[in-house]
Amino acid sequence: MERRDFLVSLTAGGIAGMCVDLVLFPLDTIKTRLQSPQGFYKAGGFHGIYAGVPSTAIGSFPNAAAFFVTYEYGKLLLNSGSSSYLSPLTHMAAASVGEVVACLIRVPSEVVKQRAQVSPLFTTYQVLANTLRQEGIQGLYRGYKSTVFREIPFSVVQFPLWEFLKDLWSWKQGHVVASWQSAVCGAFAGACAAVVTTPLDVAKTRIMLAKTGSSTASGNVLFALHSIWRTQGMAGLFAGVIPRTTAISVGGFIFLGAYDKASKVLLQLGPQRAS
Repeated sequence: MERRDFLVSLTAGGIAGMCVDLVLFPLDTIKTRLQSPQGFYKAGGFHGIYAGVPSTAIGSFPNAAAFFVTYEYGKLLLNSGSSSYLSPLTHMAAASVGEVVACLIRVPSEVVKQRAQVSPLFTTYQVLANTLRQEGIQGLYRGYKSTVFREIPFSVVQFPLWEFLKDLWSWKQGHVVASWQSAVCGAFAGACAAVVTTPLDVAKTRIMLAKTGSSTASGNVLFALHSIWRTQGMAGLFAGVIPRTTAISVGGFIFLGAYDKASKVLLQLGPQRAS
């Protein structure tokens, strides 16, 4: 990957991440409170829906930038000498590695954000300070495995589907899709991935919000899923599926559309500066 391509992926990914995370933050808060063990209204209901937004504002740019740099580099590396029919596998593998890297930044931001979302009386700084005092740095990475286990299946569905839909649309119209068309493909792909992975998202939320020392706090995804199934059944496993799917569908439109548009603009600016 050339230095210019690296900077394009870094900048475009970061811009896209900030756009979607900040625009859709209220829906994310509602989803988190629906999934929280104390219940929606005890977690704050519709009050203070921007609780935890500083954590997202700080973490979204580097998180998304890390994902897209890894994703694009992974595609370039894996596509070298491979057949076109292996493209879906290439996109799955590149997206999976991208998620593992991005989660190193995403998880601490997510832990603080979700705890602030269900404790609107506390500031983001107070939540961060309490977490570090009670659990140390390790507390910021509680739920890392469950987040990765959620994000990899999500990306394995979303990104190959997004790339396939773009290629199909490009083939149908005889030229490369416009940014708005890429955004539409991203919305559909995101909605499909969101529905399929909601149980993993619920498990991740429960692990991050669990009391320190509890069985759920240990981070065992299967235990968390079984506990939710035993106490709440299918409804518990799909808690928050509507706001999650809505947010991710709209988010896919903004995120992947903004990434596509920002990439094209930045690539066009490069040669002009060079001249």
